[in-house]
Amino acid sequence: MARPAANALEALAAAYMRFRDPRHLVRRGGRVSEVTPSSFRVRGISHAVLLGDIVSYRSRGMERRGEVVRIAAGDVLVAPYEAGADIALGQPVFAAGVIDIVPHESWRGRVIDALGRAVDDGPPLIRPPAEASEDRPRTPPALRRQRVTTPFATGVRVIDLFTPLCHGQRIGIFAGSGVGKSTLLAMLARADAFDTVVLALIGERGREVREFLEDTLGEAGLAKTVAVVATSDESAMMRRRAADTAMRVAEGFRDRDEKVLLIVDSITRFAHAAREVATAAGEPPVARGYPASVFTDIPGLLERAGPGESGRGSITAILSVLVDGDDHNDPVADCVRGVLDGHVVLDRAIAEEGRYPPVNPLASISRLADRAWGEDKRAVIQRLKAMIARYEETRDIRLLGGFQPGIDPELDLAVRQVPVIYDALRQSPKDPPAADAFAELAAHLKAREENHGR
Repeated sequence: MARPAANALEALAAAYMRFRDPRHLVRRGGRVSEVTPSSFRVRGISHAVLLGDIVSYRSRGMERRGEVVRIAAGDVLVAPYEAGADIALGQPVFAAGVIDIVPHESWRGRVIDALGRAVDDGPPLIRPPAEASEDRPRTPPALRRQRVTTPFATGVRVIDLFTPLCHGQRIGIFAGSGVGKSTLLAMLARADAFDTVVLALIGERGREVREFLEDTLGEAGLAKTVAVVATSDESAMMRRRAADTAMRVAEGFRDRDEKVLLIVDSITRFAHAAREVATAAGEPPVARGYPASVFTDIPGLLERAGPGESGRGSITAILSVLVDGDDHNDPVADCVRGVLDGHVVLDRAIAEEGRYPPVNPLASISRLADRAWGEDKRAVIQRLKAMIARYEETRDIRLLGGFQPGIDPELDLAVRQVPVIYDALRQSPKDPPAADAFAELAAHLKAREENHGR
């Protein structure tokens, strides 16, 4: 007989917990006072929101959201997530707190947008409850982070030889447009050393998204991948938030003691979106049209990747950097290069020769390479780089007929061996991953020497 009373008490307790938060009782909001193509102003809400908070409103019968990007005494400036400020003067706008992304294991194999909504044909996403994430620091404290010590094989010979990577490392793929960044990223995404892959396609052409996911990654690769997509036609706010959403997903899996690979294509388009938002908010440009906040946002995002605290996993970040006009001293490229643990440079001249992936081994560097090489491997790579440097610096002389065999034994060796090395480094996405790059290079050189001796 006491059961109905118990049920009533449980219902009352649930109702109390629901309405304990004042936001469930009163919706704080204001009204639109100004509309521009990329933003709108809202009066009467300044005291109820912080920078980065979300607001909600209705447009054409649909629920819409935007983000607060500037706060003044009388109004706030809101950048909508949907392209174009589709809102009218006097329309009510309400504070909606913050967006928190907590991934579930079932998200692997799914494609989501920058707001964490599924955009594929799968079932609704399972959303675990947030664990007071608003107060949780996103970047692990520097002195609590694990050391980066464990190398892994990417399966791409030129990377495993000249710029080897470790779990928890952050490295950039620097190249101009059309040189082969996306293809190389797809090859790196196939590495078997990770539990989960988080792929952020920021500002990507819509035509290429499905091709990248289905053809390049394939069914096996997609099964362990969470893809965050914000195509080039979406608003600057969606392209800017996509990087944060991808990082939050990666952090969620890292906190479960998983080895996570985060691929961002590209960090430059994230910077372009951040520039667009900051400029609309009234920030003055300081370097080639980029406001100062862009150079704060980039390290703030990238520092969240890397090894986690003790007992947690790691986020290995591979970022593509589109260098404008093939200028590797572009402000974004220069800022990113200073934060990362290495960079891989793709050379347009190498791509024009038909050598793929077009990695320039002399311009590329991994700051953690010594933790992947032993003394013998380090000596081999130093010898190979010296040989390649000698070969490249005498290219013009040899083309003019100034090379005579027998005068310089080191140059003779370089002329004979470097083309063979270049041939051994060729690898397409259809080729199987390299199991042991050093052994395969040695076997290739030995086979060529035997054929030459015959």
